[in-house]
Amino acid sequence: MGEDLAQATAIRDLCRRKRLAAAVNLQLRFAPNMIAARDIVSRGLIGDLHDVEVRVTCSMPWHLWKFLFGIPRMEIIYHSIHYVDLVRSFLGEPAGVWCKTMRHPGMMELASTRTVVALDYGDVRRANIATNHGHRFGTRHQESWLKLEGTRGAAVVRMGGNLDYPRGMPDELEYCVAAEGETPAWQSVRLEGSWFPDAFVGTMASLMRFASGESPDLPTSVEDAWRTMAVIEACHASSDRGGETIPR
Repeated sequence: MGEDLAQATAIRDLCRRKRLAAAVNLQLRFAPNMIAARDIVSRGLIGDLHDVEVRVTCSMPWHLWKFLFGIPRMEIIYHSIHYVDLVRSFLGEPAGVWCKTMRHPGMMELASTRTVVALDYGDVRRANIATNHGHRFGTRHQESWLKLEGTRGAAVVRMGGNLDYPRGMPDELEYCVAAEGETPAWQSVRLEGSWFPDAFVGTMASLMRFASGESPDLPTSVEDAWRTMAVIEACHASSDRGGETIPR
């Protein structure tokens, strides 16, 4: 929704003035594995959700997208924005954020390719995002997953599209429910489709259903997307300020 919050605000305000039904293609929340994970959470199978973590360690061929070179902001606005939006879709609005986004020594012409984000949801719920797109050492230790932990169980969602890119690997979802003292038993959920291209159906279909009056909800409306952009802006501000100085 633009390159920064100022552009996002201009887009939002224009849609307001023209009374447009408009949505933004923040589509990860519509990936089949994420829809299934949300169903697990919404049914209370894993209890109260209190821990959300995203970890991506892969080798992304950024040279395929020449327009990314030389721009002042890159990794968060063009990739991790989907994870920030995903966390918001599960936990709602964070009170604040701590962030550091940085270059990779092998890709210094890009503004950033690695990011760490900690979203503030109080002193019980934890939400972290960590991405490293410069892991050029084969697929053995590549990672691309969302982990959800609740008071009664957990779910792990693999986002296969990032792995061995651009070939990709299948998306996966496993979850377990275990009461106190029980041995956790993990089970797989059968999925149909994948993040690419199936998640794009979600953003378009939700807009079409909203415009036709079939649904009262527009999950990735410009208003909601603006909130994601506000978090992204805060991420960059946090990264620019740097961490707390350690006393010497």
